[in-house]
Amino acid sequence: MAERDYYDILGVPKTATTDEIKKSFRKQARKHHPDAGGSEEKFKEINEAYEVLSDDQKRKQYDEYGRYFGGNMPPGGAGAPGGWPGGAYPGGGFPGGAQYQTVDMGDLGDLFGNLFGGGGGGRSRSAHRGADLQYDLTVSFDEALSGTSTKVDVRRTETCAACKGSGARPGTSPVTCPACNGTGHVSQGQGLFGFSRPCTRCGGSGKIVEDPCAVCKGKGSVVKIKPLTVNIPPGVTDGGKLRFAGKGEQGSGGAPAGDLYVITHMKPHKYYARDGADVLLDLPVTIVEASLGAEVTVPAPDGSKVKLKVAPGTVDGKVLRVPGKGAPKLKGKGNGDLKVRVKIAVPAKLTGEQKELLRRFESSRDEDVRAHIAH
Repeated sequence: MAERDYYDILGVPKTATTDEIKKSFRKQARKHHPDAGGSEEKFKEINEAYEVLSDDQKRKQYDEYGRYFGGNMPPGGAGAPGGWPGGAYPGGGFPGGAQYQTVDMGDLGDLFGNLFGGGGGGRSRSAHRGADLQYDLTVSFDEALSGTSTKVDVRRTETCAACKGSGARPGTSPVTCPACNGTGHVSQGQGLFGFSRPCTRCGGSGKIVEDPCAVCKGKGSVVKIKPLTVNIPPGVTDGGKLRFAGKGEQGSGGAPAGDLYVITHMKPHKYYARDGADVLLDLPVTIVEASLGAEVTVPAPDGSKVKLKVAPGTVDGKVLRVPGKGAPKLKGKGNGDLKVRVKIAVPAKLTGEQKELLRRFESSRDEDVRAHIAH
């Protein structure tokens, strides 16, 4: 056994503290536990290393001789360098000098109970929380702003009413699984290194159905389309997620149901757009209005009319903000803003007289609008 370096197995230096050894052991055990798909041999090796290095007296003997002798006198008897008189292990022990100590199973129980779902190193349990469901819902722009209540058809698994979830034909009952004797798990290995796995015969339930229910085919559950009324709050966004607790799949064994997540998708509006709680609107203005300034009226999402002042010399793309006229905020109070972006409308068709007026106007100006890019 001298060729097996316990420190190397646990991945710690020889100067490691007891806490560091314990921490590394937990990490290695999680990684290599057979119930997590690890190697049983590697798991045994990790436990063996931890059994020695976690005990001060065993570790002292290992550090001095490169191996642990189980409490007996090291090779060479009492005259061996560093040996103990009579081969007694420091701190006493059982008659004859032998001493035995097991790994702290409390640590292992806590570790693997939490990791694999309860005591017994991965034992299956019949109680399981129901699965979460997702539903994609399309709403109009106005419905997203004001909120709505609508019915959705949710496809979910429910307990079979015919057999009341047993999976057995009405009038019969499931029988105890002969493979695991009703425990739901089978043991492998022995002693310290034993571990359990869910029974493959009964799927961990401890019961098997010999005479299946004709409705659910022995599953104990059926898939149904159930209409649900969901309330969509004002201010939802495109791609937003709403959670409805307990509206998902039913749980088993008394466990709670899962949740329903409704993903909202918003139909495009003919002139509004959304940016979170802000509403965007492109406002066409004429060249004259942008040049001389003007007062224009724009529609707000709530149906009201808002007057805006376009300042003289306003450029294309200028954003004018109207506070509080946007969409309701899902988080927090109040509304977002209405953001109005100026879009200068260039006339596509001109009369001869209009063209002449524009030429006279252009000739009267001495401004070079491309001077900044002239070579």
